[in-house]
Amino acid sequence: MDIRVFKGTGLLDHAAALRSVYVDAFCAPPWHEDEEKAAEFVVRLPVNVGRPGFTAALAFAGPEVVGFATAWTTLVPFPTDRCYPQAAVSLGPVRTVEWLCGAREIDELAVRPDARGTGLAAGLLEAVTADAPDGRSWLLTSVQSGRAMSFYRRRGWTQATHPAPDGKGIVVFLSPGHPARHLAVPPL
Repeated sequence: MDIRVFKGTGLLDHAAALRSVYVDAFCAPPWHEDEEKAAEFVVRLPVNVGRPGFTAALAFAGPEVVGFATAWTTLVPFPTDRCYPQAAVSLGPVRTVEWLCGAREIDELAVRPDARGTGLAAGLLEAVTADAPDGRSWLLTSVQSGRAMSFYRRRGWTQATHPAPDGKGIVVFLSPGHPARHLAVPPL
């Protein structure tokens, strides 16, 4: 596998391949997303590549894209769309700004099912966080995906929020190099 890092609009040349990987990764359980969500992801790409700190990593098996990760710097004010309000309520306003704003936010991490278990997701995650400001990276994932939760824990990420285990909430994870990770309350 070959992982290539993109810092700008060159990523858009691979939009169709990213959409295909997105469908393979997120239309199945536990995500249950549909083709419309994949289309929305592609529509957001031109805006995302223009964000400060934008970084993407694509994994290639020959000419085929088999996985990707996208990330950027979270700005102030903290976003209020998508799942951001849940994160802000869980952390509170001070920690949201101190821990998340100015940090590298991992937006998407997707790997085709036949490439899972190969270390590819770990390589993609490392590629988009390697130059994070002061080692500060964070991400959101769903509490419904035990596989994702376990993956991030095995990579040394720290769970910073704790919704009900059987709920449908989102979880904030802080990267291994994030200076606030030791301040996160451990699960009960």
